[in-house]
Amino acid sequence: MESPLVVGVDGSEPSLSAVDWAVDEAACHGLPLRLLYASLWERYEGNVPSAGAERPPERVMAENIVGTAAERARRRNPEVKVSADVVPDEATNALVGEAHHAFAVVTGSRGRGEFAGLLLGSVGLAVAARAHGPVIVVRGDKAGLAGTHQRILLGAADPSTAGEATRFAFREAEARRCKVDVVRAWRVPAHESVDHHLSTGDPAHHQQERASALLDAVLHDPIAAHPGVPVRRDTVEGPAHRVLLRRSAAADLVVIGARRRSGHSGLQLGRVGHTLLHHASCPVAVVPQPE
Repeated sequence: MESPLVVGVDGSEPSLSAVDWAVDEAACHGLPLRLLYASLWERYEGNVPSAGAERPPERVMAENIVGTAAERARRRNPEVKVSADVVPDEATNALVGEAHHAFAVVTGSRGRGEFAGLLLGSVGLAVAARAHGPVIVVRGDKAGLAGTHQRILLGAADPSTAGEATRFAFREAEARRCKVDVVRAWRVPAHESVDHHLSTGDPAHHQQERASALLDAVLHDPIAAHPGVPVRRDTVEGPAHRVLLRRSAAADLVVIGARRRSGHSGLQLGRVGHTLLHHASCPVAVVPQPE
């Protein structure tokens, strides 16, 4: 059975934007779309009331939310197979659980009840930090959401965290018939002074060569597996979170890897992940690297 693209819905505008984006993504990959509304009322109050009993307002609201989202998805693309469910669980737990058998889990940038000034909702951040599969937070400007740039931006991390993220980025580019913009940021460590490198060469040149060698290692297998995908590779001096944030303005999706923290259930998102999830100009995919 084909793994679905799962979208968390709650009736908020950001979640409806996530539905629109996910419909296009599902169509691009030929995937079924599953819309999920998590309601703890189902757990606390039990099953559907007996025949003749009035349905509780919480149940009516939940059914209206998933029904409206499903109708919206079908209107956007009638060819995408859409299913919708209300599950008896807290939203984060439900979506993290879905990630085990989904192509990816999609969330909006904020949900119902979030503070107006919040850049990223607590559910989206928690799911991105805990899920065992790819999580895509739909955010950004109109151009990034519409996919008009024809570019997937991949932040090339160390090989220990880059494998799955790189494969995900290349699959996206192949399905969308666009290019992959692969960027490795580098900096000269403070302890590598000019005096230290008087006899070994320019420290900046040394770091740039290391970054280029890392790109060679990270890209070798994906390029061989996807020979038709155009690749633009670049090494850029500067903090990775700033470099990728700036380049997200010209991308349709930014993809980053993450690794599991030893002894913890969550992922090590780091400064790059947090910055992009809160500020990127396009949707952000966080792809965990299996241990």
